[in-house]
Amino acid sequence: MLVRSFKDIENTDRHVKAASGTWESKRIVLAKEKVGFSLHETVLYAGTETSMWYANHIEAVLCTEGEAELTNEETGETHWIAPGTMYLLDGHERHTLRPKTDFRCVCVFNPPVTGREDHDENGVYPLLTEPEEG
Repeated sequence: MLVRSFKDIENTDRHVKAASGTWESKRIVLAKEKVGFSLHETVLYAGTETSMWYANHIEAVLCTEGEAELTNEETGETHWIAPGTMYLLDGHERHTLRPKTDFRCVCVFNPPVTGREDHDENGVYPLLTEPEEG
């Protein structure tokens, strides 16, 4: 059994701040836990815009605080995301999030991230793996 709080990981290598300055993420479960997914709490800052494309991952996002406009860049369709709303990127959709207020969400990734990822120039997380123990 693993018990870990967000407070436990503040200002550690699991507390990732994007190079873009538009978000920060507390990565509470990572690939090294070997459970088949990773779990994060992410905050995207009000007034920013983050374009993403998880070409290598499936992501589920549950908004817990704040509001944002989500645009599916492949269809042009927009959605208003508020607390209690979930979106699932099960088709590797290119998307953009525009938070009206600080936007806090819980995210699950499969395959799990290692914690070292940041979006590249295309908004993609690279597919990183943990070294095999042995």
